[in-house]
Amino acid sequence: MPVGTPFHPRTRALCESLSYRDWAGYFAVSAYELPHDREYNAIRQAAALFDISPLFKYRLSGKDAARAADRVLTRDVTKLKVGQVAYTHWCDGDGKVLDDGTLARLEPEVYRWTAAEPNLRWLARNAAGLELRIEDVSESIAALAIQGPTSRAILESCAESDVRGLGYFRVMSSRIAGIPVDISRTGYTGDLGYEIWVAAEHALGLWDALIAAGRGFGLQPAGMLALDVARIEAGLILLDVDYVSVRKALIPAQRFTPYEIGLGRLVNLDKAPFVGQAALRREKERGPERQLVGLEVAWDDIERLHAEAGLTPQLAATASRVAVPLYDRDQQVGRATSTTWSPTLKKLIALGSVRSEHAALGSQLDFELTVEHQRRRAQATVVPLPFFDPPRKRAPHSAGV
Repeated sequence: MPVGTPFHPRTRALCESLSYRDWAGYFAVSAYELPHDREYNAIRQAAALFDISPLFKYRLSGKDAARAADRVLTRDVTKLKVGQVAYTHWCDGDGKVLDDGTLARLEPEVYRWTAAEPNLRWLARNAAGLELRIEDVSESIAALAIQGPTSRAILESCAESDVRGLGYFRVMSSRIAGIPVDISRTGYTGDLGYEIWVAAEHALGLWDALIAAGRGFGLQPAGMLALDVARIEAGLILLDVDYVSVRKALIPAQRFTPYEIGLGRLVNLDKAPFVGQAALRREKERGPERQLVGLEVAWDDIERLHAEAGLTPQLAATASRVAVPLYDRDQQVGRATSTTWSPTLKKLIALGSVRSEHAALGSQLDFELTVEHQRRRAQATVVPLPFFDPPRKRAPHSAGV
């Protein structure tokens, strides 16, 4: 049975919907209100506050901490400077993806590694013979994500450090209401946003301080349903939905390389040896058999298919994590893995996995859509990712955001 995160006493009191899900053994709010509209709108128009404590978190320290991470990650850890964060992933010996997450260099010999699933054993096994300490700090470190256009203003009003100068994918130490925290300019919404890392015993004090600071900036606690819509708009993949960890793969088709899930840009084949490097070199040479794509589903087709059934268009209010087939004429060539109506873009969009010959921008595919219990098809076009990429996400404070 799931347990509460260090923020649970606050999130439980606010969760009017009583809608929760299990995230890594913790209660995670699906939506605080019955509809998640206000929570989503806060992400894009004000600021939303998410409890992301269920992430697995590891602390690597010692003179060989960088070497240990570099043995496993596909990115060149030696280039990571103090105060910098890297989004990355790691593979097995066959170059198949195990998990993805972030690595933050907090001090010259100290790193914090986040992951969606347990990876302590994998890290320890690949650090054999090196001088470092690997600690599982998943329970001792709590975390919040504050995301949206007013997130910077909120932190400027309560943090004791110069948050306005914090660059994209950078991290700094600070204090909020006297509480020591790390603040990273990272997130999972594709918008301006930050993640705040705090010792679990100070979690409630941090929550209260942020809620108080956010009252004049439209801060809204938000749950996983709103986050799911935002991350699809941002073209961000989700483990067990858009790809399967090789640990859980039952058949070859469930084993993915980085090049097949849109992470090829994060593979540095010229760095020091790392797990899966030789296999990924071969994959790079021959090219991936399938690729991650963005899809826009034609509204005219959606309207027509519903009209033929005597209905007005009816689309789910929540994002779908159920895969649906994609066709080229009568041949299935892939599947849409995450689908949502985008309130910001006013489009039905999806992330998909398709054969490489159908992944070119502008390619036309058929998207399976169920209307009145009948499987129908609507035209879908391959479009660039991300769907939504506002300049404020990366821009410095001086850019007027």
